[in-house]
This record gives sequence, structure tokens and C-alpha cells, in this order.
Amino acid sequence: MLLIGNGYVITRDADAPFYKDGAVAVEGTDIKEVGHLKDLKAKYPDAEFVDAHGGVIMPGLINAHTHIYSGLARGLSIDGNNPTNFLEILEGMWWAIDRKLTLNGTRASAYATILDCIRDGVTTIFDHHASFCEIPGSLFAIKDVAKELGIRACLCYEVSERDGEEKTEQSIRENAEFAAWAKKADDDMIKAMFGGHALFTISDRTFEKMVEANNGMTGFHIHVAEGMNDVYDSLRNYGCRPVNRLLYNGLLGEKTLLGHCIHVSPAEMDIIKETGTMVVNNPESNMGNAVGCAPVLQMMQKGITVGMGTDAYTHDMLESLKVFLIIQRHQAALPNVAWGEDMTMLFRNNRIIAEKYFGKPLGILKEGAAADIIVMDYKPFTPFSDENIDGHMLFGMMGKNCRTTIINGKVLYKDREFVGIDEERINAWTMEQSRALWGSLNNREY
Repeated sequence: MLLIGNGYVITRDADAPFYKDGAVAVEGTDIKEVGHLKDLKAKYPDAEFVDAHGGVIMPGLINAHTHIYSGLARGLSIDGNNPTNFLEILEGMWWAIDRKLTLNGTRASAYATILDCIRDGVTTIFDHHASFCEIPGSLFAIKDVAKELGIRACLCYEVSERDGEEKTEQSIRENAEFAAWAKKADDDMIKAMFGGHALFTISDRTFEKMVEANNGMTGFHIHVAEGMNDVYDSLRNYGCRPVNRLLYNGLLGEKTLLGHCIHVSPAEMDIIKETGTMVVNNPESNMGNAVGCAPVLQMMQKGITVGMGTDAYTHDMLESLKVFLIIQRHQAALPNVAWGEDMTMLFRNNRIIAEKYFGKPLGILKEGAAADIIVMDYKPFTPFSDENIDGHMLFGMMGKNCRTTIINGKVLYKDREFVGIDEERINAWTMEQSRALWGSLNNREY
């Protein structure tokens, strides 16, 4: 048994949101009890004590949309690549990378991404992978790394016709085989979705194949209306808007997750709402790609479940929390909007999305919830209570404040050191794979 204490406890449980000097008792993979430190110490005297050193004890963070395949891109510049629009960004950077990404490159990307997530207090990820160099076995390679390092992960592969029919068929099979494995394994830590890239790279014929291969095993995870390419393509070639195409092809539903949805119309929002489909916003990526500001406030007014992801622009969910607020206020030209929606996305809706797949309470500290817990180095110099938790979170904390990460009841990162993970060995091997990838992209040694 573990007892995490000696700090402020933020539970995200409306019945008991805050303990000034609190603790969390963990038995096995679940939370047994949350309460005052002195009470739980007396009740569980033999528990291994994890000291929060006066910091903040809170639920592990959930990233509802990221891309492991971008893990080796940090600092990379591809010779001759100077994009002026979103399609050129895809063609010149991301599609160029995934066309060179071997299975070892995929593994290295997974190591780099997951280690950063654990450092930043992220305990659950929804990944959308692409490695058109080597597709077969790629999701299983990521799964193996996720299990080795101990993170909770929901995986899918990015179906796209951009590299021809053979690669399209391979990507469909990879999704289907991994979804079948995940369904049979019924592993608390690893789940599957069925991935699809932007609609302008997928025909209705391929959508039909995806639905048939999935056969109701899981929901779909698809990029939708991230750029205007999707809108123009759907209108020009199919006579309808992107969300309508998904509806007509049977891809929407309560377990489907639509990434971005920047250029969706009010009528499309109504379809998303009526089908119970979920959306995930990625504010920093959208700004970086200059594709626009998603109408999240309008979607949430309609009752759509909108979660928060990073699109791998960062692995720091608290960084995204800050950026969402300012882009929405800038877009609306109003300094008094988006605060409530911001907190709801990260701390409520991401939990809703995750629980649909992992089947147990995540993102909350209460009895019976998954023991995904983080400790943040945060010593407040202004009053700190249940009345202003969100203000401290928004303006005072970053992922780099994380000092301890516990996932599924296992301490993976303690006092800023990995536990049972050979970081130096992993980094050295990952560097080898990075050099190989960068060399193949630029035809020179690194």
C-alpha cells in the first residue's frame, strides 16, 4: 500500500474537492481512500509513504490527442522546407517524417514521448500514429513501449490514401488487428481506436472499408476540418461538408473522437451533438499551423463533449490550458470568456473521454478510481483553497512542476528521478534512431 501525503490535495471530486493537509491511500491499482493526512496515517500505519514535500497532490493529467510519430522531430529542420500553408506543412514536414519512420524509429518516438509525458504529469494518452515507411506492427511496437514504461494509452493508426492503395490497406489492417488484440486482451492500460487522417486524404470507398474492418470493435479517431482543405474537398467532390460525410459513412457515434473541428458549421455541430460524438481541441498546434481558432465555446454551448489535446506540439497539458484561454479570448475579443470551458475540457471532459475507453474513473481522486496521481512542486505565496484552485492551476503551474508521477498504483517518477527506468540507456538508443531519421531526411550525417 502507498500513502501519498504532506501537501494540498486537489481531488476534482465535487463531493470533496480539497484537503489542505491531505493524503491519498492506494491499494494495488486503485485509490482506497482520500482524506486528511493525520487520519490516513493512523489508519494505514504500514503504508509506504510518498512525501509531497508541501506541494500539490492531484489526479494525473489526460492528453486526448497526440502524435507519438513526431517524437524525434525536436530541433529538426528539413532542407528546403519553407511552408506557407497547412498542406505544405503536412507535405514538407510530417508526411516526410512518417515516410522515413521505421519500426525502430517508431519505438524511439514512443520512448521519447512517453518519458516526457511522465515527467509532465500526463498519465493517459490518446495517440494517433503514422509511420508509412513501416506500417505493420507499428501499433504493437508502441504498445510494448507503453507497457514497459507504464503509461496508460489508447492507440490507433492514421488511415490515409496519400501513399497509395497498398499503404491504405496496410493501415486499415493495422488498426483492425490491433483493435482485435485490445478487445481480446482487455488490458486496463492499453486500448484501441480506429484512426483516420484528414478527410481530404480518404475516399468514401476507404471509409466503407474502415467501417467493415472495425466491425463495431471500437470508436474512430479522425482529423476533421483542421484546415480548409477538408471543407473544399468535401464540398467539391462529395457535395456536402466534412461532418456530413462522416455521418453518411457511419463513422460518428458516442465512442468516436474528432480532432480539431476548426472549420465546422453550426449545422455540423448539431450533427456532432445529436450523434453523441466527441471532439478534441489542440490550441497550440492550431496556432502554430496558422489554421484558425476552433469554435469550442459554441460547441460546448450546444452540449458537445470537447476535450483537450496537444497534437504533440507539447506534452504539457497545463501549457495547453493556458493557451486555450488566451486564443479563445483573442478570437472573441472578450477578456471574460473561456475560463469555465477551459477547466471543463481538461478536468471533466478528458475524464469522460478516457472513461469511455478504460472503463474506470480516471482524472479524479476518490475511492475506486484508478491510482493515477501526480505531485506538483508548488508552494503558494497567495491564499490557496477550494475557492481558487483553478486560478493557481492556470497562472501558477506548469508540467515541469511535476516531481512525482504514479500510474496504476506504480511509482514511475519520484522526486524528479525515474524509478526502474534506465533513462540514460533509452536516451542513447533514441539518439541513434534520431540521427538515422534525420540523416535519411536530409541526406547527411548528424
